[in-house]
Amino acid sequence: MSEHSTVPEGGVPAPPSGARPQVIVVLTDQQRWDTAGVHGNRAGVTPEFDRIAREGTLFEQAVTPNPVCAPARSSLQTGRYPTATGVFRNGLPLPGDIPTLAGEFTAAGYATGYIGKWHLAGDDNPDGPVPPALRGGYGAWLASDRLEFTSDAYRTVVHDEDGEPVRLPGYRADALIDAAIRFVVDHHDRPYLLFLSLLEPHHQNPTDDYPAPAGYRERYEGAWLPPDLAALSPGAEQGGAHRHLAGYLGQIKRVDEGVGRLRDALRSLGTEENTVLAWTADHGSHFRTRNSEYKRSAHEASVRVPLAVTGPGFSGGGLVRRPVSTVDLMPTLLAAAGLPVPPGVQGRSLLPLAGGGLDPERPGSVFVQISEDRVGRAVRTSRWKYAVEAPGADAWNDPGADHYTETELYDLAADPYELDNLAGLESHRAVADELRRELLDWLARIEGAKPAVVRAPARPSGQRRAESFPAGTPWEGVRFGHRPRG
Repeated sequence: MSEHSTVPEGGVPAPPSGARPQVIVVLTDQQRWDTAGVHGNRAGVTPEFDRIAREGTLFEQAVTPNPVCAPARSSLQTGRYPTATGVFRNGLPLPGDIPTLAGEFTAAGYATGYIGKWHLAGDDNPDGPVPPALRGGYGAWLASDRLEFTSDAYRTVVHDEDGEPVRLPGYRADALIDAAIRFVVDHHDRPYLLFLSLLEPHHQNPTDDYPAPAGYRERYEGAWLPPDLAALSPGAEQGGAHRHLAGYLGQIKRVDEGVGRLRDALRSLGTEENTVLAWTADHGSHFRTRNSEYKRSAHEASVRVPLAVTGPGFSGGGLVRRPVSTVDLMPTLLAAAGLPVPPGVQGRSLLPLAGGGLDPERPGSVFVQISEDRVGRAVRTSRWKYAVEAPGADAWNDPGADHYTETELYDLAADPYELDNLAGLESHRAVADELRRELLDWLARIEGAKPAVVRAPARPSGQRRAESFPAGTPWEGVRFGHRPRG
């Protein structure tokens, strides 16, 4: 035990008075926001997340800056939007000349550690060890770039700091959380940043399955089907949610139990009250109901994620209802530790919002970049979702475009699961025009771009999903409320 630690009666170590906070990020992969009980889910798979949300601060409308793994992760590590990091799609490495979360904490004297899935090393050696220069500044390292390809449910292989393969025993989420517990035990007497990046509840790519621990899938058969999946899954490819949802929920339940064990370790070490712990996801999942993949769309199922933070600055912070972006997490954690935010960061600290605080400079909407399936952009306010895409753009190679067309408009107050696309309706033209201006402002601020945005074809009020976009337009064959597959 460090000479700086104290041991009160009962033998439980406590942090020194005035100690800098320790910081833990728990990142799940592909977890929908509405899997959480605090968001109304009755399946009961997230009691620990719900406890964090109740004890700390729940950001009710948290949105990813891009519903694709690597772009979202680049934003979490840098506080910049994917086009600003250069990682606008999967397969691109995080540049070494951009300030990172780990780099800033290391410079401040923190120990740093990364455990789990990285997905920011590029395509050169996706199954091999991540070179030190591509680790984002983290010191302790126990990770794979593409964990879904170096592991399965009960065979977890990661690489250590020396690039040597390490096999961890147990169910994959348990194995990584056990490693996280070892890290906090080894570092409990000093300031540290630990980033725990779990694969669950992502599917296992080779089998397109959601391998929950034995017995966990069976608990949730028929337990939960939100309105978007209930309406759209019958036509989805490969079985959609009906085939996968029970395993998906079983995975989340085991992760939630593991985070509970991690928090128990903090309690036993006497460091819980001095630990900032944030739990979020890189993106959600629409289970192939909006395109041929699981994400890569502007819908809530893709872009809205759980986000709860507890610990110094956030305990008792209550409910934040306004929309926020997970690009804000990096500056938030720096602010919580009393560290300066480096130049070039585009996110804003969420700390002022905890406990009902205000941030007058914060925009009233959030901005989303969409890649791979399409070159798209979206803005989301507390009530509205407005999305555009670039017809004819190369979605794999083009980070942006100079020409977009309106594709979607949703009233989230009346239609929270986005089953009724209002794009083009004359009754909502004024709303769409206001959101178009909001989007153009975001594009100018974040991308330095001034593209043209073409209005959706006009249609009379009252037309809904019974109609399709006319032939000869970018929306030909697309029924309102649905997206093309591919």
